[in-house]
Amino acid sequence: MNKNKYLLMVSSIGVFLLLAIAAVSENFLKEWQGIQSNARSTEGPIGIRLRQINNPSLNETDRCVTCHVGMAPGEQIVSRQKVAAAHKPVVHSPTEMGCTVCHGGQGQATEKEDAHGTVHFWTEPMLPAKYAYASCGTCHTPLNVPNLPTLTAARKTFERLDCYACHRVDGRGGTLRPGGNVTGMEGPDLSHVGLKGYNPDWYTAHLERSRQSDGAWKSVFGEISDEDRASLKIFLDIQMGAPRLIEAKAQFNTLGCAGCHAVGSFGGDAGVNLSLSGFKDPNQLNFANVSGERTLSNWIVQHFRSPASAVAGSQMPALGLSDEQIDLLTLYTLSLRRRSLPDIYLPKDRVKAMRFGSREFASDGETIYTAVCTSCHGNNGQGTRWAGLSPNPSITSPDFLALASDDFLFQTIKAGRPGRPMLPWGDRENGFNADEIRSLVAYIRKLGGNIQAEPDSRPRIWATGDPNIGAALFASNCSGCHGTTGGGGEGPALGNKAFLANVTDTYLTGTITRGRRGTIMQGFSYPSPIRRVLTPAEIEAIVVYLRTLNAK
Repeated sequence: MNKNKYLLMVSSIGVFLLLAIAAVSENFLKEWQGIQSNARSTEGPIGIRLRQINNPSLNETDRCVTCHVGMAPGEQIVSRQKVAAAHKPVVHSPTEMGCTVCHGGQGQATEKEDAHGTVHFWTEPMLPAKYAYASCGTCHTPLNVPNLPTLTAARKTFERLDCYACHRVDGRGGTLRPGGNVTGMEGPDLSHVGLKGYNPDWYTAHLERSRQSDGAWKSVFGEISDEDRASLKIFLDIQMGAPRLIEAKAQFNTLGCAGCHAVGSFGGDAGVNLSLSGFKDPNQLNFANVSGERTLSNWIVQHFRSPASAVAGSQMPALGLSDEQIDLLTLYTLSLRRRSLPDIYLPKDRVKAMRFGSREFASDGETIYTAVCTSCHGNNGQGTRWAGLSPNPSITSPDFLALASDDFLFQTIKAGRPGRPMLPWGDRENGFNADEIRSLVAYIRKLGGNIQAEPDSRPRIWATGDPNIGAALFASNCSGCHGTTGGGGEGPALGNKAFLANVTDTYLTGTITRGRRGTIMQGFSYPSPIRRVLTPAEIEAIVVYLRTLNAK
């Protein structure tokens, strides 16, 4: 009996000590309590308590401000603790939006690892600090973003014209006073004009003021060329307070990624839809061949470096990207995390993209080409060849452009090549309109040295001959590259119905006769040690045979 009493007493004391330790730990030893005890406001020490931001409209309750107390509503923290500092200025108030809607993590946790979401099985860990700008993609859809060379040129134009002397953009500029005058002019902050809008007649107003002024305006502002004004418009239209994200999206628009992958309502279907790729659950990813941290950002980096090692059987080729390119593409991929939001929180750019089909990349011919066509046809239009995949033809070959009319190029882009990687970019949801296709055709000709198609007054179909003879000639001379029935192989698919419905006999006979310089397609009107020369009648017979494939 006494032993039981002693056992009960010892166990009771043990339980009491455990409860006491737990109480002390819970109320005095938490990391957030130490942070708050060292924080000071303008009025002295702050109250040590749990703090939170609650937004019922977004269904968010975040206790992140328990540690990041300088971001809590009504707090004016003056201590030097980095963790307790105020949030950097942004368009919206963090005290209203909360933290996790942008940055991810577990909003209701108060322990660092739990709050940052780096614990096992949490589906949405906090974004790494280096990719913080990716959080803007939760709500925003930047529109009309050009490719990276155009963006870089626009930024340099803004700098070259010394606009930073008067205007601040993303924390830079607005501090130099023209003429050394300390109280000189300073223009408005332009960091968010792409979202808020600006006076489209600013140049006329600036020039008029310069002409009427005898002071600083007279000496620092003058006439600007049409080309520079167009470049400045590009720069201003994309200012949303997230320069690194815009640069990342411009990189995406430079490598032809949209040719295979859809984002939002636009893009190819050869690859996976990327619209919500920033919300991938890292716990569901295969890290068997991915070294380093088991994080989404590290997996994405490895995927861009070697797609087949991250995803078994991936058809995406290794593009040989630089570390900077991979870093930008990783940031852009992480930014594709568009939440469903109440209408009151939808920004203008998101509304334009969702409800009015506004293009997310610029609609000039160059940007369309680099955003959609580069991955297959190369940045110079000379075609690509990736291991294990069918080669993609050159579309800037002088032999091709001399025979391909603008209408042929237009219809090819619009209707595509069914059954081939070339999609119908005009005949699809949110596809290119006629003006965009024409601008793309003009850019392709520019890439090829502005070679125009040779005039052709003959009808589209004019060749004559025996299709049976043509079939025999095709089998012995053409099938090795173009397939036994024109289905394609090393060479393009000549039996494709969309191709045959658009191509002219002049194009076909001319291509067979002349060939394509720089390729294995040599002209059949020229002598060769491995095959005989074909007569014009035999070439026409091949064309007549090809026409019969359109009916099969």
